[in-house]
Amino acid sequence: MIRSKWLWSALFVVPAVELFGFILVSSYLGAPKTLLLLMFTSVIGLLMMRFEGKKVLQDSRLQMQEGRVPGRTMLDGLCIFFGGLLLILPGFVTDVIGFTLVFPLTRPLYRGFLLKWIEKKMKNGTFTFYRR
Repeated sequence: MIRSKWLWSALFVVPAVELFGFILVSSYLGAPKTLLLLMFTSVIGLLMMRFEGKKVLQDSRLQMQEGRVPGRTMLDGLCIFFGGLLLILPGFVTDVIGFTLVFPLTRPLYRGFLLKWIEKKMKNGTFTFYRR
């Protein structure tokens, strides 16, 4: 029940905030420049996500070959994945959050929250993981 409340509120709040941001930026730049800026940030973000994703995959392969568990690297991969999803969505707020998830210097801020969330879910028994 709580999950559906968060989902419904996100479905209404995120587009409203993005629309407000679009109106605010377009009042300064004009609509055509704002649309070009949105497309430019999405393309740059997707290229950055692709580059960082390849780097994380290489790091995780190297760690597994050395016999280590790529825990931090996997969390980085999740951050890059969610950042990429946010960069695909049109809007300035989602682009800023997506960039901070993909950018290596700001990613550790999210990694700590993600790690705490996963630990909490595992302790509650609501997090399921599969082994091969």
